[in-house]
Parts: sequence; C-alpha cells; structure tokens
Amino acid sequence: MAQHVLVAIAWPYASAKIHAGNVTGSHPPGDIHARYHRVAGDHVLMVSGTDSHGTPITVVANREGKQPEEIFEHYHRGFLDLFQRLGISYDLYTHTDTRTHHRVSQDFFLDLLQKGYLHTQVDEQMYSETENRFLPDRYVEGTCPKCGYESARGDQCDRCNTLLDPKDLLNPRSRIDGSTPILRNTEHFFLDLPKLAEAGLAKWLQEGKEHWRPNAINFARNYVGEGLRARSITRDLKWGIPVPVDGWEGKVLYVWFEAVIGYLSASIEWSHNQGTPEAWKDWWYDPAARTSYFIGKDNIPFHTVIWPAELMGVKRIYEDDPTRTLNLPYDVPANEFMNLEQKKISGSHNWAVWVDEALDQYDPDALRYYLTVAMPETRDTDWLWDGFVRRNNDELVATWGNLVNRALTFAYRRFDERVPTPGPLENLDTQLLARIEAGFETIGELLAAAKFRAALAEAMALAREANRYLEEKGPWFQIKEDREAAGTTIYTALRAIDSLKILLAPFLPFSSQRLHGYLGYEGTLFGRSYTTLFEEEGGRTHDALCYDAAGAVGEWKPSELPPGQHLRPSQPLFKKLDESVADEERSRIGAG
Repeated sequence: MAQHVLVAIAWPYASAKIHAGNVTGSHPPGDIHARYHRVAGDHVLMVSGTDSHGTPITVVANREGKQPEEIFEHYHRGFLDLFQRLGISYDLYTHTDTRTHHRVSQDFFLDLLQKGYLHTQVDEQMYSETENRFLPDRYVEGTCPKCGYESARGDQCDRCNTLLDPKDLLNPRSRIDGSTPILRNTEHFFLDLPKLAEAGLAKWLQEGKEHWRPNAINFARNYVGEGLRARSITRDLKWGIPVPVDGWEGKVLYVWFEAVIGYLSASIEWSHNQGTPEAWKDWWYDPAARTSYFIGKDNIPFHTVIWPAELMGVKRIYEDDPTRTLNLPYDVPANEFMNLEQKKISGSHNWAVWVDEALDQYDPDALRYYLTVAMPETRDTDWLWDGFVRRNNDELVATWGNLVNRALTFAYRRFDERVPTPGPLENLDTQLLARIEAGFETIGELLAAAKFRAALAEAMALAREANRYLEEKGPWFQIKEDREAAGTTIYTALRAIDSLKILLAPFLPFSSQRLHGYLGYEGTLFGRSYTTLFEEEGGRTHDALCYDAAGAVGEWKPSELPPGQHLRPSQPLFKKLDESVADEERSRIGAG
C-alpha cells in the first residue's frame, strides 16, 4: 500500500559555496531515498531551502559591505543551479525569507507562548564594546568547556556537537575583531525544554527508535538525560523574522528555532503552489506517514531534540480536528563528516571539493556515485581523488557501463536493431534473472532503511554477476553456430540490464534515463526538475526549485522488456578518466 513519505533535507546557510562534505551528509542521500520511494509508488514530498537568516549571512554581509538580502539571494540562486545540475529532485526548494515561512514561524512562536512553553527572562549575553552591540552567538568563538576544542562557536561545538551558550565558552573572543566581549543584560524569550521533556520528549526518545542510527539516538538520549535547560529563542538583531509581540521591536526569532520550522512551512508553500492548500496535511497529520530528516551530525541536536520539542509543544496548527497531532520524526539518518585527502575540509583554506566546479568537469552521476560509496553513514570518511578516479573507471565504466555497452551494441548490430526473440531459457538464464529479481526486495529494503552504501554495493554486485553471465555464455561465439542461442543470451542480458537500470536509478538518474531511451522506451523514469519564480502576497516574488512528476514511468519491479522492441543507437554511459586527474585535482586544493 502506498505511503506518504516526507523527505526533509537540511537547509544550507546562504553564506558560502557548497562543497562535497556539505552535500554528502544530506542532499544526495535524501534524493536517493525520495527517488526510490517515487518509483516504488509512494507519495513523496521532498522539501528544503536556503537558510536565509543565519548569523553566517550577516558575517559575510559585514565583511563585504553589503546587505544580508544581497548575500542570501546570491547564494540561493547558486544553490538552485547546483542542485538541479546534481539531480536533487526537490518537490520544493525554497528559502526562509518567504512570507509563508515568516507567518508559520511566528504562529509557532505564538502557539508555544499561549500554551506556556515560552517565558521571558533577563539573560547575560556577549556584548562588543568596540562595536557597541550584542554579538550573535556565531560571532563569538572560544574554548569548549566540555571537550576543550579551542575554536568552538557560541552556539555549538563542532568537535563534540554540544549545544552551547556563548557565556559557556572559555576565553571567548569576537570573530569580527578578536576583542574580548563582556556580558551585558538583555531580555529574551526562552523555550522551556525541561517542561517539554517532562511532557513527553524524553519518553518519545526511548521508544521505537531501533531503526535510528546510533550516532543520532545515542546523542539525543544522552543530551536529554544530562538535563535540559531552557534556551533563548530570540536575538538582538535586525536581520531575521521579527518577534511577533508588541514592545519587542529590534529583536528576531533565533535561527535555530525558526529554520527547522521550514520543513513545515515549505510543505505548506508547496501545497499552496499546487493549488491544493490542504495537501500538506497528508504528510504532517496522517499517523501512517513517514517523515525522515537527512542531516549531518552537527545538526543532530536540532532535529532529534529541539524540533521534536517544538512539534510536541504546538501539537497541531491550522487543523481543527482535536484528535490529530503533528507527526514527529520517523527517522533522522544523520551522517558523519566527510574529510578531504585525510584532512578536515576547510572552505576558508580552499581545502574542499567545490561541487559547482566538480560539475563543470565531471558527469553528475559519477559524482553522485562516489558521494554514495564514500558516504559517511556510520563514521567519518574521506574524499580521495585517487578513489574517485578508480571507482569511476573500475566500477562505473568497466563493470556497469561495459556490460550495457557490450549487450546493447551487439543486439543493435546483430539483431536488426531490436531486442532479440529468445528461445527456451536455460538454467543460467533463469538463475540470473531470478537473482536480479530478488534484488528488488533486498535493495528496496536497504533504501527504505537509509542504508545507501549497502544498497548500491548490492546493485553493483548484481551488475558484476550479469557480466560473469555474459562472459560465460559468450554470445559473440554462439552466434557463429547458433543464432537463436546467441539471441537468448542477449535477450537475457538486456532483461537483466533493464532491471538493473531501475535498481541503480535512484543513485544514477541521468545515465539511467539515457539507458531507458537506448532500450527503446518512451517517457521519463522520474519526471523533471525546474526552477520557477513564485509570486507571494503583495507582488513579492522568489525563486524556487520544483519537481514535476508528470509522465514518470519508472516502477520498482523487474524488467518486462518485450522481444522485438526497437533499440536506439547508444553511446557509452560513462567516461573513463585519465589517472593524471587525481594529481591535477590535488594540486588545486589548498591553493589560492
């Protein structure tokens, strides 16, 4: 039975270009998950967007002498182009400075306030005497009191992931000028996390989380178990969503509070754009719906503790039925970090694989393939340029691409450009087809469980098995003595390839679509992505990335390739890379 599947992907800050470490933790895994569920017949809604209000945007704006709007709009447009080129099939990729997101975030705030989960208190926060202003949390750095990391941010330590308050830091300093800030009183709203833990958050984290990755569930349970404290959710800033309370002018909702609300506001915006304003409720109120959040490990506390707490506190919004409550996360498949050549990625030192530049040089499926095989699902991994070249040449080209090219070329040239009509299938033929047919269940279960590396490894193992079959049968020898036998072998191989096309399509959508056409099929496996300009209330507009499923024909089932189907001329699916590529790429990182 078809399910409603919400795929929620972490929102990148609009303050820097995106590197391989950014995307491998969230965007490709979320897209693989979504593409699988689409061809499996489920109702998928995949949303994300650009985080427009984070302190990093104001840091860049200050440095470049520009307004925050200019910075976020510049990076947002770049993200739209990058995700479309990489094949990230968002139903809606928006941003957090839309009227819809402002409204939903403020309504969340007011609902939590009305229900007693927010309170005000005077708090000491870091103040810069040299700039005469309060410093946002990310403007403050210092030593983490828990692990001793000397470059911890004021909101979170990147080494141990502990959520921090700037005044927790040892030896704090301003990121702007290096001066030592002082503590000064200011009044803010606080989210009562201890009260929400007692209201059910702690219990929820202890039940039914067997399918969660250990890094996510262990951190969340430990974090709550150590004792939560109320956290301020407003800041003394001009750039952001205004606090919707009289007398609080000049203060905005803190980005970690409102950005996670974007998953809901994007769903609502998508529904409005579709002309079905209530459709979002199928993913957010149906108890059978599954909502999965694809993030990097630095976002674990916000998605396993903070966001569930906000959802529990609100319970329902824009819904009159008192028996319905907002769905809590079904899964949070948090990835670890990806490094580069055994060193931590550093954008400021150009020690990174910039995805837009990589897409200028390499096929998107080659990048998607390596981002998957090197995905840091359970531990930190490395992008190694030698590994990228080797995996491309030995696996994509020599294994999968070679199988496709040999079978298609032979059929096109020797069987009148058509799928051969087979004779009776022998044991080797039926065994191969049965083995690949069984892969639909095995690989489907792995994809549904967000075990993408294992799923891809299983699919490639089946491709190797098909290669061994073709070698053993040797149709190029069979045809000299028995044309029907050769035709049966090629028919079997093409059936296997047709099935493998679907098994690999979530990972390799571009080459799978080309192969779909080479095999003589019409239509698109998935649909198409496109950018568009949406008009908001008052005539305001914003750019977004959308997905159109019209005409999609992909189904998660074994091949039914008909004998006699006309084949189209084919080209190799992948390009072999010269071994010098690795040295050339290594010479570029860290330079400039």
